Amino acid sequence: MYFFLPNAKDGLQYLVQKIGTTSDFLDSHIRGQKVKVGRFLLPKFKIEFRFKVCDTLKELGLVLPFTGEDGLTEMADSSAGERLHVSSIHQKSFMEVNEEGTEAAAVTYEEFYGCALDEEEPRKVDFVADHPFLFVIREDVTEVVLFVGHVIDPSVG
Repeated sequence: MYFFLPNAKDGLQYLVQKIGTTSDFLDSHIRGQKVKVGRFLLPKFKIEFRFKVCDTLKELGLVLPFTGEDGLTEMADSSAGERLHVSSIHQKSFMEVNEEGTEAAAVTYEEFYGCALDEEEPRKVDFVADHPFLFVIREDVTEVVLFVGHVIDPSVG
């Protein structure tokens, strides 16, 4: 899990826009220079999201399971002799981050403002998520992003 905290308290919209328009944004920032973390303060949060997927799948061209035409009849038999079809598909996501489920040892941070880094004494960076931030869950071997979300009000938890 990776956290992206904009420097500006109102910088979340710009960050989301930058991720959406810069193809290598995540890779270049996840593989950034590792720094020691001073204070690491992240609020507890719980996110739940659900939506009906049927229309999206149909727009992408997956229509056969919804029509009742041949396709599902080879997978299962209908006891009433009807053609089988999918009437609805729903997706639900749930994630909770709290002190028991989150452990932070390092943060990747890439913005440096004209200061020289001393190789013997790495600088410490405070990560205090006291304003809106973005998080990404990514499987690092395949680099597949599994979940992206944001917390707008970190004081609510």
